[in-house]
Amino acid sequence: QVQLVESGGGMVQAGASLRLSCAASGRAFSSLAMGWFRQAPGKEREFVAAISQRGGNTYYGDFVKGRFAISRDNIKNTVYLQMNNLKPEDTAVYYCAGRSVYGVAYAKDDYNYWGQGTQVTVSS
Repeated sequence: QVQLVESGGGMVQAGASLRLSCAASGRAFSSLAMGWFRQAPGKEREFVAAISQRGGNTYYGDFVKGRFAISRDNIKNTVYLQMNNLKPEDTAVYYCAGRSVYGVAYAKDDYNYWGQGTQVTVSS
């Protein structure tokens, strides 16, 4: 129904910045609220950020607000996650997720569509 493809991950030093991108195809991107999650080895998938369909409302999980920023471009069908001042604790696989039901959600089970993930590794 919809495909999400993340890009922009990689290995950086602590304090550096990365911008992740998630390109959507298969349906109208503007009908989806979008979110970012991350999962480190041995840990649960953690909520990072979410953005409403039009981009007017954004929400952030614990420890990332103030360093990360989510945004979207509905013309390009792309959602972004700008990550600044990265820390080794941010090392994880980052997943893009879409939600077709109206309203922002914070639990992974509330999202309908998922990308394959992109690895972010932060060295000290």
